[in-house]
Amino acid sequence: MATRHRACTRNAVSAALAVLISVTACAPRAPEASSATSTPGLVGAWRSKLQFSSGAFASIKNLEFMYVFNAGGTLTESSNYDGAPPVPPAYGVWREVGPQEYEARYAFYITQAPKRFEEITSGAGWLPNGHGVFTERIRLSADGQSFESNMTYAAFDSLGAPTTGGGTATGRGARIAF
Repeated sequence: MATRHRACTRNAVSAALAVLISVTACAPRAPEASSATSTPGLVGAWRSKLQFSSGAFASIKNLEFMYVFNAGGTLTESSNYDGAPPVPPAYGVWREVGPQEYEARYAFYITQAPKRFEEITSGAGWLPNGHGVFTERIRLSADGQSFESNMTYAAFDSLGAPTTGGGTATGRGARIAF
């Protein structure tokens, strides 16, 4: 009889627990804060227009960068000129340096134009020819939806030695959002 009583009690407890779990799972919850309403600092996707005042990029009047600043402090950048000449996106890091102020440092590979058309068709194509490093100081607006920046660009040859072409720029960016 005691064994039967324990089995009934165990079944009743199991049934009560199942009801409690199902009621809790179906209970309405407070909506989570959406990224559209919160200000995540620099984290997110951005589009920026830049104007270099010196260096190899100074003659370009419509230079744009698109960035993704990740929560872990890494970033990826691509420009509207990544195809001329073909270069991969830039990769780097960023950090907060003060209230609404950030510093980013990112690098990309520079390619060398083929000397002859046959180099393209033979598969040699655009070979590596050094790398570039951008260092950007970013000031985020009070509402977190735009920024202004100052940038320096340093160019390095294929051996890693500084070379000509570096320069300075200013930028204005806007958050990409729905």
